Amino acid sequence: MSADRDVFLPVAAQPSVEALVEQAQRAEDLGYDRAWLPETWGRDAVTVLTSIARETESIGIGTSIMPLYSRSPALVGQTAATLQEVSDGRFRLGLGPSGPIVIENWHGVEYGNPLKRTRETVEIVRQVMTGEEVRYDGDQFELGGFRLRCAAPDPAPSIDVAGMGPKAVELAGRFADGWHALMLTPDGLEDRTEDLERGAELGDRDPDDLQVTLSLTCAALEDRERARDIVRQHTAFYVGGMGTFYRDNLARQGYEETANTVYDAWNDGERERATEAIDDDLLDELAVAGTPDEARERVEAFAALDGVDAVSISFPREATQEEIAATIDALAP
Repeated sequence: MSADRDVFLPVAAQPSVEALVEQAQRAEDLGYDRAWLPETWGRDAVTVLTSIARETESIGIGTSIMPLYSRSPALVGQTAATLQEVSDGRFRLGLGPSGPIVIENWHGVEYGNPLKRTRETVEIVRQVMTGEEVRYDGDQFELGGFRLRCAAPDPAPSIDVAGMGPKAVELAGRFADGWHALMLTPDGLEDRTEDLERGAELGDRDPDDLQVTLSLTCAALEDRERARDIVRQHTAFYVGGMGTFYRDNLARQGYEETANTVYDAWNDGERERATEAIDDDLLDELAVAGTPDEARERVEAFAALDGVDAVSISFPREATQEEIAATIDALAP
C-alpha cells in the first residue's frame, strides 16, 4: 500500500487566510489526502482550518502542530471536537510541545517537563472527546467537572504527537495515534521508528495501528539552483535559529560537526556560512529540492521507506506563492 500524500501549508507568512484556503483547495483538486497547518506566530490554526473546512469537501485537515502550552488541555479537546464537527469528520489533531524560545519568550509560560505535559494533554483530550465528565489527577493538571456541552465527536479525531528525540517518539508510540517525523534522514527515521515501536510495546499497542507522517521540505522548480538554495536556507534556519532541538536532532543522526557549525555560525550572524555548511549530500538526505522530475523521484523514495504511512509536502520559508503552487502541482499524487 503506497503512502498517503499530504500537503503541509506554509509556515511562512501568507498574504491572507484566503490564500491558505486556495492552497488547500488546489491540493484537494490534485488528490492530496490531507492539508496540515502549523501554528507559529501568525494566524491561529483553528480559524484558518475552519475556513478551509468550509471551503473544501473531501481533503482531510489537521494541525501540525498545535503547541501544548498555549492552550489548556480542556480547550484543546473542545477545539478538536469542534473542528471534527465543522469538517464532517475530516480532522486529525497534531500536538507538540514546541520549545522554550516560543513558549517562554512569546507566551510567557514556563516550559517545564514537556514529555509529561504531552502525555497528560493527550489523556485529557481523549477524556474530553468522550463527552463524559472529565476527572484527571496528574502531575501537570488536575481537572474535575468539565464536560462538553455539545455532542461528543463521532468518531473522535485521531491524536498525533510530533517529536524528534527518542523519548518523545517513544511517548507518541505509547499514548498517541500517530507520530509526526521531521528533519530526519532515512537512517535517522529508522532509528526513531524503533523508539516508536518500543513505545507501542510499552502501551500494549500494535505499531501497525500508528500513523507515521514524514514532513519533507520541498521545492520542485524548473530553476534547480533556486530550489536548492531556498531549501538549504530553510534547513539552516531551523538547525541554527530555532533553539537547540533541531541541532541536537541532526547531531543524533551522525552529523554533530555540521549541526554545531550551522548553529554557531547562525547565532554569530554568519548566515551565509551556516547555509553553506549544509552540503548537497545532507540536503538530499533531509529534504527534496530540484527540478520537478528530480523532486518527484526523491519524494517517491521517501514514501517507500519502511514505516512511512504519509509524506507531507512542506515548503521553505523563502518560497513565493508561485513557487508553492508549482511545487504542489509537481508533487501531486
